[in-house]
Amino acid sequence: MKISELLKTNKPTLSFEVFPPKTDAGFESIRDAVIKIADLKPDFMSVTYGANGGAKKYSAKIAKEIQERGTPAIAHMTCVESDHDSLAGQLATLKDYGIENVLALRGDLPEDADPLLWDFQHASDLAGFIKEEGTFCVGGACYPEKHPESVSIEEDIDCMKIKQDAGCEFFTTQMFFDNEIFYRYLFKLRAAGVTVPVIAGLMPVTNAKQMERIMSLSQAFIPRSYVHILDKYGDKPESLKQASIAYTTAQIVDLLSNGINNIHIYAMNNVELAKTIQENLSELIPSCAE
Repeated sequence: MKISELLKTNKPTLSFEVFPPKTDAGFESIRDAVIKIADLKPDFMSVTYGANGGAKKYSAKIAKEIQERGTPAIAHMTCVESDHDSLAGQLATLKDYGIENVLALRGDLPEDADPLLWDFQHASDLAGFIKEEGTFCVGGACYPEKHPESVSIEEDIDCMKIKQDAGCEFFTTQMFFDNEIFYRYLFKLRAAGVTVPVIAGLMPVTNAKQMERIMSLSQAFIPRSYVHILDKYGDKPESLKQASIAYTTAQIVDLLSNGINNIHIYAMNNVELAKTIQENLSELIPSCAE
């Protein structure tokens, strides 16, 4: 099923993001976790490409496993060191696997990389190529607090309009921890003519080091209430997990109450986390109770 069609129903949805293994040795354990999350029957699942595209050969295989369990899958693709021929081959593989959805991303820049040498320099270039190559539903990423490389939020939103015009049919946000930031961002998107659905991306933080990495990569604002959680439970992993899931659940309730129907959880292959959040929403999102 194409994600664009699912989003048109305007029904609340819950989806999870997982990542592929980096090596053959890690394939079975990650496959097992992904299958268990797929068996929870979320509305769809998204499979990352690996850092710098390093796990791309496993990404399609994991997406195929998800599809075979009746859950729509989104396969990520990045511009990083990709060319027309290699991407055309990957798209052909996705087609063979029955995967209809692709998330077009620029990707994190490898050290000393020169994007000017790539066939695709921007996610909008990649989105246009994917649309030309087949009948895929193409999505993109958006950044409520602007992309770290953007000069301003206005410049960043201009890029979202370019992505939409290139063929992106929905956007999924980078993780955020303050809903007010998301609401203000969504208002600006709509004012700029970005009309496609925007899926709210959230991430319960299960360890303190994870938060350090999030802050260094995305520069996301951490509300004082979340800082208190990290200070109180940062050295108690199980307590932190429970408190973070409760915080994210409260975010979701607020989003749903304000008409934001599509929720995406960066689950990091954590089966327990995915299951607990789904159980917490059993009366709010119909698919969670099925």
